[in-house]
Amino acid sequence: MRRVGILTLILFTCLVSAARPPAQASPGAGSGDDHRITLDVVVTDKSGNPVPGLQQQDFTILDDKQPQPILSFRAIDGTNKEAETPPQAILLVDEVNTSFTGVSYERKEVEKLLRQGGGHLSMPTSLVLVTDTFAGQSVVTRDGNALVDSLNSNQSGLRAIRRSQGFYGAVDRIQISLDALEGLVSYEATQPGRKLLIWLSPGWPLLSGPNVELSAKDREALFHTVVRLSTELREARITLYSIDPLGIHDAEGLLFYYESFLKGVDSANKAQTGNLGLQVLAVQSGGRVLNTSNDVAGSMATCLADAKAYYTLSFASAAADHPNEYHGLQVKIGKPGLTARTRTGYYAQRIEVAK
Repeated sequence: MRRVGILTLILFTCLVSAARPPAQASPGAGSGDDHRITLDVVVTDKSGNPVPGLQQQDFTILDDKQPQPILSFRAIDGTNKEAETPPQAILLVDEVNTSFTGVSYERKEVEKLLRQGGGHLSMPTSLVLVTDTFAGQSVVTRDGNALVDSLNSNQSGLRAIRRSQGFYGAVDRIQISLDALEGLVSYEATQPGRKLLIWLSPGWPLLSGPNVELSAKDREALFHTVVRLSTELREARITLYSIDPLGIHDAEGLLFYYESFLKGVDSANKAQTGNLGLQVLAVQSGGRVLNTSNDVAGSMATCLADAKAYYTLSFASAAADHPNEYHGLQVKIGKPGLTARTRTGYYAQRIEVAK
C-alpha cells in the first residue's frame, strides 16, 4: 500500500467543511456556571451492575489528578420521584458503515428490544436512521410498537457507498457519519436531561497508521473537530455507546485497534483521524464499546441499564493557560469493589475576568 499523500487534500476538505472553531469562554466570564463541568457518573460493582444509594462523600473528582471540590451532587435511580427530566434513549441504526446483512440483523434486534414487555418502554426513546442520503429521527416516545412501525416504514434500500469501496468510500463514510453525529448532538443540546445514544455500527474507518500522512494544517483541523465534538457531547449530556452487530465476526477484523487512540489529544500536532472514531468517542464520553457479542438486543439492554442508577456531579473547571487545554478526568469511589465510569476528559478555555 502506497503512502496516502492525497489524504491531505481530501480529508482536510471533508473535515474542515464542518470544522468551525470550538466555543470559547466569553470575555468577562467569571465564577459560577460559566466554567462549571457537569458529569454523569455510573458506578458499577464487580459484576458490572449499576450501584444506587451512594452519597456525595463517597466520590472524589480528579482533574489532571488533582482533587476538586464537588459543587453539586444528585443521585438518580429507578425509585427517585424527584422532578428531573428522565434520561432519554436514542437508538441509531447506521446503514452507512454496516453491510446489508448487518443492517437487516440490526433492525431485527432493535425490533426485538422495542417489542419487549408488550412495547411498553421504561424510558423515553427515539429512533434514528442514517443512510448515505438520509438521516432522520423519530419522535420521543415510550411506545415501542410505534417505534417499530416507524422503523419498518423506512426500509433499507440500495446504497451508493459500501464498506468495500476502498479509500475514497472510506472518506465519504467518515464525512457522512460525523455530519450525522454533529447534527444529532446539535439538536439534543437544545433538549434537557441526559441522553444515552446507542450507535449500532462497526464504526466508520479510522484511516490512521504508518501509510497515512497529515500536514500541520490537517492536524489543526482535526484537533479543532475533536475539541468541538468532545465539548458538544459533554454539554448536551450525551453518553455514546458503540455496538457492533457483527460482533467477533466483523469482517474488518480490527475490533480493538481503536484503543490506540483513547488517550485524550492535548495538541494539534498529535491529532490523528483515529481520534474521531466512533468507539473512541464512546469511551471518552463515559459510554461503552460492545463488539464481541452477536446478541445486539442484549447489548442494547446492557447499555440502557446505565440509566437505572447514576449520579450527576459538578465541579469548577480549572483556569486554562491556553485555549483548548486538555484535562484528564477520573472519579474515584471510596468503597471497595466499585468502579466509576464517566467522561475521561474535557477541554478548558481561558477565562478573562472583567476589570
